[in-house]
Amino acid sequence: MTGSPKLKLLSHFAEVAKALAHPVRLELLEALSQGERGVDALAQACAQSIANTSHHLKVLRLSGLAASRKEGLQVIYSLTDDAIPGVIAAIRGVAARQRAEVDRIVHDSFERRDALDPVGRDELLKRVKRGEVIVLDVRPPQEYAAGHISGAVNIPLDELSLRLASLSKSREIVAYCRGPYCLLAFDAVAQLRKSGFRARRLQDGFPEWKAEQRPVAREKNT
Repeated sequence: MTGSPKLKLLSHFAEVAKALAHPVRLELLEALSQGERGVDALAQACAQSIANTSHHLKVLRLSGLAASRKEGLQVIYSLTDDAIPGVIAAIRGVAARQRAEVDRIVHDSFERRDALDPVGRDELLKRVKRGEVIVLDVRPPQEYAAGHISGAVNIPLDELSLRLASLSKSREIVAYCRGPYCLLAFDAVAQLRKSGFRARRLQDGFPEWKAEQRPVAREKNT
């Protein structure tokens, strides 16, 4: 490669940016932000075929954003850098501020579903320490097992209606899932409020919580 050292560096930076420039790859990175996973699990989480998932994972691996290892017959993928969720969040923030269509989608598809302000990460951490809230993880069990907010209770959304009796109405419930645009938490909060619980959602999700190195736990057998 010819040119100045700066241009050589910018070329490498552009390759990383190019790897980010696809919605499926962004969703895969969000899934990997919650913990390492096999190709089959990633394909299911992102509603993609295994072939398409494998293709995008290869792009992420070649760009240095993801790493892979063999575990028996499975190929397990993980993020290479804990800063990646922050990069995606920064892209999300710029897009929301500068593209009117993004703002419209967020308003119509998310903000209209929940008029109450979400709970910020700092506020949640303080309230957890004071024992004021129940933190509810509504992701599937395998995602919870790979990593979750310390002290969180796991009740997947599709089981929530059957397990409401196990939750106390004396404390507010803060629900979270995969990120700020994950509808699982919105649906859980709506269901809880309809059943007489005080409930709000976390402003972001587990990847953002983990990226800030806040208290995280995982199941011992994972």
